[in-house]
Amino acid sequence: MPLKAIDTVDFLRPSKWALEPEGTTFANRGWSNKDMDPVPPRLRSWTAWNYVAYWISDATNVAIWELASSMLATGLSWRQALPCIAAGYAIISVVIVMTGTIGARLHIAFPVLNRSSFGFWFSYFTVFSRVILAMFWFSIQTYIGSQAIYQMLKAIWPSIAKLPNHLPSNANITSSGLLCYTLYWIIQFPFMLLSPHKIRWLFLVKGIVLPICWLAMVIWAFVRVPPSAGLFAQHATISGSQLTWSWLSALNSALGVYATLSVNIPDFTRYAKNEQAQFVQPLVIPIIFTLSSFAGIAVTSAGIRLYGEVLWNPLLLIDRWDSRAAAFFASLTFMIATIGTNISANSLSAGNDMTVLLPKYINIRRGQIICAFIGGWALCPWDILASAQGFLNFMNGYTIFLGPFAGIMITDFWLVHRGRVDVPAMYDPSGRYRYTHGFNWRAVVAMLVTIGPTMPGLIHSINPAVNIGNATHLFDIAWMYGFFVASVVYYLTSVVFPAQETYVDKLISADNALQTDALHGTSTSPIDTVASCKDTEKTQGAGLSVEASSTRIP
Repeated sequence: MPLKAIDTVDFLRPSKWALEPEGTTFANRGWSNKDMDPVPPRLRSWTAWNYVAYWISDATNVAIWELASSMLATGLSWRQALPCIAAGYAIISVVIVMTGTIGARLHIAFPVLNRSSFGFWFSYFTVFSRVILAMFWFSIQTYIGSQAIYQMLKAIWPSIAKLPNHLPSNANITSSGLLCYTLYWIIQFPFMLLSPHKIRWLFLVKGIVLPICWLAMVIWAFVRVPPSAGLFAQHATISGSQLTWSWLSALNSALGVYATLSVNIPDFTRYAKNEQAQFVQPLVIPIIFTLSSFAGIAVTSAGIRLYGEVLWNPLLLIDRWDSRAAAFFASLTFMIATIGTNISANSLSAGNDMTVLLPKYINIRRGQIICAFIGGWALCPWDILASAQGFLNFMNGYTIFLGPFAGIMITDFWLVHRGRVDVPAMYDPSGRYRYTHGFNWRAVVAMLVTIGPTMPGLIHSINPAVNIGNATHLFDIAWMYGFFVASVVYYLTSVVFPAQETYVDKLISADNALQTDALHGTSTSPIDTVASCKDTEKTQGAGLSVEASSTRIP
C-alpha cells in the first residue's frame, strides 16, 4: 500500500483523534476530560467586574436590538414594548443567578450538573437539545455578522451592491450576501480557538466599544427626528385582546433571548472566584438590557419617520445612511459585537455540551470547531430572519424546552435536595444519580406535562396553515408556563415519591474529593473510589450506607 494511502487510513482511525490523557480528577474511566472536570482553584478567576463586562458585552448585540425593534413591527408602541422588555429581563436575571450560583458553588458545567436532576442518561436529552439550539443561534449570529461585513465593504467599495445575483429570489440571500457570510465566518473562526479563561478580555473590549457606538446612534436618531415627532409620537397599531396576547408573546420572546444562558450559565459561573462574584447579575442584566433595547426602539422609531418603514434590523437602517465613514465604523462595531456574543453564548456553550457527548474525543475547542462547521453551514439563518414575525416565532419556539429545563434544575437543587448534592457521583453512570436505568422519571413527567400542551403552538408557528384555535395562546407564554408548571410537577413528584438514594447529609464537592485523596496520599479518582467501595461490599458481604458507597469522603 502506498505511503500516502497508509497516512490517510491512519488519519481516519478513531484512536488517532483520541485526546491525550491528562491528569484529571474524573477522566480515568472515560466519563470526563480536562474541560469537563470541576474547575480547579487556580482557574477560578472571574470577578464581579468580569460578569459586569460579560453582560454589557452580551446586551450590546444585534439580537437584543432586533428583538426590541421587531416588537414595533408587530404593532406594539415603545410604551408597551419597553416595560415588557424590562419585565422579561428582570425575571430571567433571577433565574440566571439561581442556576449560576449552582455553578459557582460546585464549579461544574451545565452538562454534568444536569445529571443530578434528570438522571445520568436522560440528561443527554437536555444536553443534545442545548447543542442544537446553540448551533441555531451560532448560525443566526453569523448571518448577522455577515450583514455587518456587507455594510463595511459597501462603504469601501460601493459597487458590491451591483454584483449580479445568481441565486433564486426565494433563497432569502444573494450571491454577495453569501460572499459576506463566508468572509465573516473566516474572520470569526480564530476567536473560537481561545480558551474560556482568555475570552473574558474580549468581553471587556466589546463592553467598552459597543455602548459608545449605540449612544452615538441614539443621539443621531434624536437629532434627525426629535422625540416629540418620532419616538413619543409612535403609538400601537393593535388593540384589545390582540394587544394583550402580542404583549405576552413579546414578553416570552424577551425571556427566550437568554433562556439558553439561564440553563447553561454554570458553564461560566464555574470560573467565579466565589459565589458572591456572580451575585451582581440580577442588578446588571435588567438595567443594561433595557437600556440597550431602548436604543433599538429609539433608532427604529426615527427610522420609521425618515424612511417610511420599520427597519427592525439596524444594519438595514445603516444601509440607508449617506455617510460611508459612519456606516463603516458603525458596522465594524456591530461585527465586533456579534463575534463576542457568538463565541460566549453559542460556540462555547456548544463546545461545553459536546464534551459530555464524546469526552474521549471532544474538548471545548474541538466542540467549537464542530459548531463552526455544522452550525455555520448546515443551517439556513437567512430563512429564520426573513421577517420580524419569523424572528419572534423562532424565539418563542425553543422556549418550550428551556423553561422546563431551568425549572427542574432550580427546583431539584434548591428545594428538593437543598444544595446537598454529590459532585463525584455526577461523573459515575452507576452512581446515586442513575435513578431508574439512568432516567429520573419525575423529570420525564414534568417535561411531558409542559411540552405536550405547547407543542401544537410550535407546529402552528412553523406552519400557520395548521389550525389549532386558542391553543396558540399557550404557546405565546411557553417559557413561563413551562418553567412554573415543570417546577411544581417536579417538586410534587419528588416529595411524594422521593429518590432516597440521591439524598446526602451535606454537600460533597470535588474539592472534598481532592482533599481526601491528598490526606490518604493517593491520586485515585473518586469514580475509581466508588468502584472500589462497591467491590469491597460484594467481597465482604457487608452493606454500606448510601453516603459511604458513593464516595470515600468521611
